[in-house]
Order: sequence, then structure tokens, then C-alpha cells
Amino acid sequence: MSGPEIGLAVSVFLACAVEAVEALTILLAVGTTRSWSSTLSGAAGATAVLAALVAGLGPALTSLPIDLLRVAVGGLLLIFGLQWLRKAILRAAGLKARHDEAAAFEQEAQAARSAGRPPGFDAYSFTVAFKGVLLEGLEVAFIVLTFGANQHRIALAALAAAAAIVCVAAVGVAVRAPLARVPENAMKFSVGVMLTSFGTFWGAEGAGASWPGGDAALLVIIPVLLALSISFVAVIRRAPVRVARVAATVGDR
Repeated sequence: MSGPEIGLAVSVFLACAVEAVEALTILLAVGTTRSWSSTLSGAAGATAVLAALVAGLGPALTSLPIDLLRVAVGGLLLIFGLQWLRKAILRAAGLKARHDEAAAFEQEAQAARSAGRPPGFDAYSFTVAFKGVLLEGLEVAFIVLTFGANQHRIALAALAAAAAIVCVAAVGVAVRAPLARVPENAMKFSVGVMLTSFGTFWGAEGAGASWPGGDAALLVIIPVLLALSISFVAVIRRAPVRVARVAATVGDR
């Protein structure tokens, strides 16, 4: 594979792994406290909807003019990437609570225990599983479609996403517990940098700019953006209390 294709596969894998961990936490919490059959049915239903979405939109996206596609994809990736990166920077600087899968698991499990459980088919388990997988899966579908369509490699993006989901599911089945030890916050930081870098690169190309070195420019954009993000963390940590409070308030919006 070429450099951009490797970057595409790695970015999709990491981003989808983050979403898969969050979806798995919901499934484990509901399945272990209520009904596994209804939970898995809900997850399967959401997966079918997402597969139809990718299959239906994929060909339509790849048929768009390449410059228009790159501007659209670049803009969308910048929106998502900067949101992920902003929150990751605030978490790393200590101004925003880090995501805790163990706490999320316990919260979901407690809600499942308190809900009434009818005999037979469990509509609560089905609904929570369906909604959780669908919401997290929509972000996976977005990542697969945007990355894949821009490079005309939807199959590669889908394969990377499937690999991430399979890996997370396999670990989850093995330990039957939330993946609290997975460095999810570090992964989100990395994904934010990758999405923002690719969004900047593709958006500028679609607008008519020409990067020195072509695709090799990504080898400069990514580390530069990472260095800037780390420097922001250091600056925020040393910021006055008033500035820190403002940053935390903005980060929660």
C-alpha cells in the first residue's frame, strides 16, 4: 500500500476502535444485567441499517467530481477532527474529565437494573443496544465513507473499520468487561490529529491548492499539528485559573 493508503487505514482503524469501545460498553452493560438475546438482536438490527447506509451512499459519493468531493470531505473531517482534538487537548490539560469506560459501564448497568424486565423478549435491551450501536456506528459509517470516497478506496476503509470492530469485540468477549484499560483518551487525541490533518490536506487540494511534495506533505502536516496540540496542552496547564475556567466552559459546549 502507498503512504496515503496506510494513513487512511490507520486513521480509520483508530477512530472506529474508539467508537467500538463505547458501543461495546453499552452492550456489555445491558447484556450482562438483562437479556443477551435481545441485546444482540438490537445490535444486529443496527448493524444491518449501517451496512445498508454505507452500501447505498458509497457509490453515490465516489461518483462526485474529485475536487468537489475533497472540499466536502475535507470540511467535514475538519469539523469532526477539531471537535475531537479540542476535547482531547482539554482532557490532557486536566480541564475536562477523562472518559471512564468503567464508570460508563456501571451507569448503564444501573439504568438497566432499575428498568422493569418483562418475560420473553426484552424491548429495553433491544432498544438500548440498537440505539447505542446505531449512534456509535453512524460515526464509523461517516469515517468509512469520507475517507474511502475521497481515496476511492471505500473497500479498504470498510476493511479497516471491520478489523477494529472485530478486535474490540474479541477482547470484550474474552474479558467480558468494559475496556477500561484501553488508552481511549490517547486514541482520541491521535484520531483528532489525523482527522484534522487529512481534512486540511484534502480541503486545500479540493480548493485548488498544490501541496509541496504531494501526498508526502502529510508526513509534515501530521507531526506539526501534533506538536502544536501538545504545546497547547502545556500552555493551558500553565494558564491562570480564570483562563482555565473559560477554556473548560467552552470545551463543554
